[in-house]
Amino acid sequence: MKKIIISLFIIMLVFSCKNKPQHLVKIEGKQLPITEEINSSKTIKNLIEPYRKKVENEMSTILSYTNKDLNRYDAKLESSLGNLMADLCYEKANPVFNSRTGKNIDFTMFNFGGIRASISKGRITNEHAFNLMPFENELVVVEITSNKLKELITYLINGKRAHPISKHINLAITKEGYDLKINNAPIDTSKNYFVLTSDYLQHGGDNMIFFKNPVNLYKTDYKLRNAIIDYFKETDTIKVKLDGRFREEK
Repeated sequence: MKKIIISLFIIMLVFSCKNKPQHLVKIEGKQLPITEEINSSKTIKNLIEPYRKKVENEMSTILSYTNKDLNRYDAKLESSLGNLMADLCYEKANPVFNSRTGKNIDFTMFNFGGIRASISKGRITNEHAFNLMPFENELVVVEITSNKLKELITYLINGKRAHPISKHINLAITKEGYDLKINNAPIDTSKNYFVLTSDYLQHGGDNMIFFKNPVNLYKTDYKLRNAIIDYFKETDTIKVKLDGRFREEK
């Protein structure tokens, strides 16, 4: 009988151990520094070398020239680089949009944070374009109502940041509110407006929810970075200025 009890106890103990849930007790990590003591594989190095040289050559290809530094911090509500990006994207995308729809883009708007790098005075290369726009964002045109346009303007005024907007916008913050003209005309509440932006912002990125659920959405099949590169290739010397397209009047 004693042997039977012991046997039953052992069986119960085995089954209880099997059904017991497992818990993570400890995680250990080990840092493996990459130093000169680690020998590189000659085979892999020889395989990669041609591609590395090709990428370096492409990145160092000269596209254009700027006679001054371009950045997003040279004014409060606009910037040299923001103005450049907005205007050049309009210039490159509007012919595409017009050929497909017979309509014209009213203006361009991007976000301040979307400018990822500055361009120093001197030669402009492919590397500058990739640093400026490292993401695969595409240009899209959203058709929005005049009410959504007013939300967009409120967003600009409340944010008071140098979001890139094209020269077709003339917006002044005044003591009474604001004064706005688009292509030298006040807002027409009876019409819709076509705004060029990125697919990221169209989905509500940077809290630009006024671009979501537009009346119509038009894809250009044109990457923002490609528009930048194409413009640089076609422009010998970049000329851009702060023109007061978005300003605060005292």
